[in-house]
Amino acid sequence: MIDTHALMALSAVLRSGSFEGAAAQLNITQSAVSQRVKALEERLGTVLIRRTRPASATIAGSRLLRHAEEVGLLEKTLAADLEGLLPDPATPLRLAVNADSLATWTLPALAAVPGFLYHLEIDDQEHSADWLKRGEVSAAVTAGHVAVPGCDLFPLGALRYVATCAPGFRQTWFADGVTAEALDEAPALTFNSKDRLQQQWAEQVTGRKLALPTHFFASSHGFVEAAKLGIGWGLNPESMVTQALAEGSLVALVPDQVFDVPLSWQVPRQMVKALRPLTRAMRKAAAERLHPVDPK
Repeated sequence: MIDTHALMALSAVLRSGSFEGAAAQLNITQSAVSQRVKALEERLGTVLIRRTRPASATIAGSRLLRHAEEVGLLEKTLAADLEGLLPDPATPLRLAVNADSLATWTLPALAAVPGFLYHLEIDDQEHSADWLKRGEVSAAVTAGHVAVPGCDLFPLGALRYVATCAPGFRQTWFADGVTAEALDEAPALTFNSKDRLQQQWAEQVTGRKLALPTHFFASSHGFVEAAKLGIGWGLNPESMVTQALAEGSLVALVPDQVFDVPLSWQVPRQMVKALRPLTRAMRKAAAERLHPVDPK
């Protein structure tokens, strides 16, 4: 059995970023926090916290932190089952969500479920499942419909994208149409090194693998503004550019063509019951804002 007080101390240090902050959260001395963490590390025979500023978790520490969060969530469920006879602590809940989902549809779902403190890990939808595989989050929005082993998968719908740019940009770079040659020269916008949406769209349009010249903009809203300013072209969530397309500050590179990314919500099976209210809220928000997945 892992000592509960030591587990709470570890969690508090990693949430607050320091032993001093953990002491304030737990209302004990900094020395007591340090002793609890040290005792836990000695018992397990490994370092759990990197003594940096802010403090950060080792791989083992990350796994223990998730365990602490799961214990807290299971206690919340137990408290509900016992009709409030036990305390109902506000437990930080670590989720992996892609930036475009966060910018377009997930926030209303998070707001609809009171009682949680959220810790969001922002990652590309093609890679958010890795957080589940590593045991570092309690649920994730992922691409596609392939379940992570040990998780229940709930299809959400498709996040629809439109390839857009400023009118002047299209005239400069795509005057003769969206060709492989033009895409080889026109600067694209890419969220980060994991983002392959522009690459996938370009290959779908041209039937060729291309090496796109690109800017990197790790911001969903910054992506839209950069396109409006003529910095580059990129795929933006349809809901974020509808008004700009109607006003003419953005144009579609290929009119009437969209690019759908199917999304799913995945939860480890041991957490399904504890996260049922959040799962309902996520599915409801997705049904209202995402598109049906093309069965093709």
